Amino acid sequence: MRVNEKYSTLPAEDRSVHIINICAIEDVGYLPSEGTLLNSLSVDPDAECKYGLYFTDGKRKVDYVLVYHYKRPSGSRTLARRVPPSDAALAAARSVKQDQPLPGQGRPVGADEPEPPADLHEDKQSRREEYEGNLLEAGLELEHDLDTKIHGVGFVKIHAPWNVLCREAEFLKLKMPTKKLYHIHETRGLLKKINSVLQKITDPIQPKVAEHRPQTMKRLSYPFSREKQHLFDLTDKDSFFDSKTRSTIVYEILKRTTCAKAKYSMGQGGGRKKESALLSKRRKCGKHGITSLLANGVYAAAYPLHDGDYEGERVEFNDRKLLYEEWASYGVFYKYQPIDLVRKYFGEKIGLYFAWLGVYTQMLIPASVVGVIVFLYGCVTVNENIPSIEMCDQRHNITMCPLCDKTCSYWKMSSACATARASHLFDNPATVFFSVFMALWAATFMEHWKRKQMRLNYRWDLTGFEEEEDHPRAEYEARVLEKSLRRESKSTETDKVKLTWRDRFPAYVTNLVSIVFMVAVTFAIVLGVIIYRISTAAALAMNSSPSVRSNIRVTVTATAVIINLVVIILLDEVYGCIARWLTKIEVPKTEKSFEERLIFKAFLLKFVNSYTPIFYVAFFKGRFVGRPGDYVYIFRSFRMEECAPGGCLMELCIQLSIIMLGKQLIQNNLFEIGIPKMKKFIRYLRLKPQSPSDRDEHAKRRRRYEADFTLEPFAGLTPEYMEMIIQFGFVTLFVASFPLAPLFALLNNIIEIRLDAKKFVTELRRPVAVRAKDIGIWYNILRGVGKLAVIINAFVISFTSDFIPRLVYLYTYSADGTMHGFVNHTLSSFNVSDFQDGTAPSDPLDLGYEVQICRYKDYREPPWSEHKYDISKDFWAVLAARLAFVIVFQNLVMFMSDFVDWVIPDIPKDISQQIHKEKALMVELFMREEQGRQLLLDTWMEKGRRKDEPCNHHSPKAGPDGPEYHGGVL
Repeated sequence: MRVNEKYSTLPAEDRSVHIINICAIEDVGYLPSEGTLLNSLSVDPDAECKYGLYFTDGKRKVDYVLVYHYKRPSGSRTLARRVPPSDAALAAARSVKQDQPLPGQGRPVGADEPEPPADLHEDKQSRREEYEGNLLEAGLELEHDLDTKIHGVGFVKIHAPWNVLCREAEFLKLKMPTKKLYHIHETRGLLKKINSVLQKITDPIQPKVAEHRPQTMKRLSYPFSREKQHLFDLTDKDSFFDSKTRSTIVYEILKRTTCAKAKYSMGQGGGRKKESALLSKRRKCGKHGITSLLANGVYAAAYPLHDGDYEGERVEFNDRKLLYEEWASYGVFYKYQPIDLVRKYFGEKIGLYFAWLGVYTQMLIPASVVGVIVFLYGCVTVNENIPSIEMCDQRHNITMCPLCDKTCSYWKMSSACATARASHLFDNPATVFFSVFMALWAATFMEHWKRKQMRLNYRWDLTGFEEEEDHPRAEYEARVLEKSLRRESKSTETDKVKLTWRDRFPAYVTNLVSIVFMVAVTFAIVLGVIIYRISTAAALAMNSSPSVRSNIRVTVTATAVIINLVVIILLDEVYGCIARWLTKIEVPKTEKSFEERLIFKAFLLKFVNSYTPIFYVAFFKGRFVGRPGDYVYIFRSFRMEECAPGGCLMELCIQLSIIMLGKQLIQNNLFEIGIPKMKKFIRYLRLKPQSPSDRDEHAKRRRRYEADFTLEPFAGLTPEYMEMIIQFGFVTLFVASFPLAPLFALLNNIIEIRLDAKKFVTELRRPVAVRAKDIGIWYNILRGVGKLAVIINAFVISFTSDFIPRLVYLYTYSADGTMHGFVNHTLSSFNVSDFQDGTAPSDPLDLGYEVQICRYKDYREPPWSEHKYDISKDFWAVLAARLAFVIVFQNLVMFMSDFVDWVIPDIPKDISQQIHKEKALMVELFMREEQGRQLLLDTWMEKGRRKDEPCNHHSPKAGPDGPEYHGGVL
């Protein structure tokens, strides 16, 4: 009896009857292993060409695969395929319920007072059998494959028949296309001509996939219902549910299928020993099956299959191959992404990530163009910049005070000429405009993404979709059970117990202390780098080579930034692991809650780690150095370092560029390429055959599920989003100091898209498709970074650059309305006789003459004043102007950003019209169906009435209450 093979051809009513009959047959002890589970004796000759995508009959598609490790008896390689000793008997007995005896055991699993398994593998095997039996009861079809090319690894192939797909699609409220087609709203007139011209121009950069072509017709979608199957186009049932939907349905069944007998089989009797046994079993099987079974090693892996190979001469055409050619290849970097095909293959959540990444990359193009223009403006006007000309003019002969105690000597300001000229490239009036532009760009980008997201929601039939509450995580269920057992409650009351803040209080305290400690570690490392810079500068100042002494500032800055980069990359990995551990000990209830808490912690730690060195240079370096004769010291030994005469903006630019480019090159690209390949190589070495017979088997072509098992498991989108959000911070937070940041981000993202695409298509197991209508908490983080960028750029322009001091000098102190004399105005004088003991230069005649007055950058009274070295009035005037600029800039830009947010509607007008049109068409469709139903009922009743009129007897009138009424269903 081969019932399962006929599921796809039976009507819904007959299928349900057969399922009941199967269960009844199992209850009386019949083992339907030949037809239901293995089918290993009737192998289709064409099945081998499927390479593991189908069951051995060559007809039923593999929708999901479970992988487990087992002990292979010696000599099993020589036996027939899928029939190893004892394991074959075990597999054949899989379809029976757990009250049947296991091979080699004298009592059934569910018998009273069972003895615990003597071997761990037998224990896992018994739980696998129980779980797989429950999967069979849920309607899934299973097939074991123990004789694989991977030693000691068994595979369970899962197929969902048509009736199960229909049932689950209705439960999940999956929107499926109906037979009804309607025209999509098209633009007319001038807009239509413009769109047609743009399509012709952009045709060479469009991917050659059917899903990417502009559509004029769309099928009306409706949540699937078994009672309304006539509304849907079921001419081809094999392709009605695509592979992504089938695997999603199977995964939902795997998550909610329980190990009921394993939970309660050891719960008989009293005492703490029995309770511990019950707790142990509940931990191992969990309330929601597959996640707990994977966590406890009962199964090694669970994944849907890729559609086939992506390269090779004889590879059949499939979506994976198409994605590889049109999306995951570096040769198509200039093309748009086939987002609809990505969504079809990987699901909405991954599709939204790549759509967001594409929109972000597109929006970087205008930002990069404007940034390059600002940079070129600085290059063109560098020779016209009066302050840098004065600094480079040796005729001014300005002698500056030493940069360190004793070892450093006096120096000429003209020696910093190159730094001053380079600073103008990034510190000019155009950078203020660019900061305003980038703030508006960030607001426009967010609005553009919201509109794009609504278009995708409409196109992917996600309008009206609401995420349902996830199943509780296995760890949460285990903690709830522990709590219930501590209260000595009955097992039936465990669902009423939940974790409160009191239960999580130790975890919250641990989180707080750990995060504060790690932030303190980051600050300590930055302090260590500061000490390195100070001590290195002092050591290089004692060098006898003039070239070394002249390049002290560049050498110290470059080496310190490289040290910061290495530390940031290492701590990023450490903080990611710590954030995951801190989230685990909180025991969040659902996967969504777990993901959001993990994202928050990881972003907080990585934000502090990445930006702390940059914040130091931007806002702290040179602010608390004191003055000659009264410097500020760290640990009473290291004098705080000063900014260059041209300001700290140039150093901030160097710091930002090296950290940003280094992170993108090393962490985002090399790590993403190297680490998966290294893990894949290690996995290959572990699974490498040892014996000659194993090598012969391994030389044969692997089946699809074997090849996918060697790929890297999908670890979620959090790392992908995280690196892009950190990059977004580099682009927006300090853009006033580095206008080329958008350009470097654009170049990185062009590679990043194809790199991620290739990783998903070739290096990772196929993820389970997850429905989502937005990018979740990441949108809020983006908005927060955008708002913070306005404030930071206001302070960078005001306090880090010389933009405000120049304006104050130009309109307040300049005698001729030009910038002549600005450099001299910003320098204060110091009498060298006022040096503290032991701090004066050891070689005061290093410049060839005796110095009596040296200059330093600050607004202080001269030594001949009554209040010598006190802060002058000029300082307070400049400070007031800086604070006023921050207030005006921040409020003006915030207002403009909110105005952009208000002007651009979140939902495009045409999409709003299409959504209303769909609702109207759906109402019309159901009204017609109801009218047809009523007309058919009236016709049937009229025929019955005419038939009864010639007959002269008093039979009851046919109708809804009559005995002959059959419902009148279409």
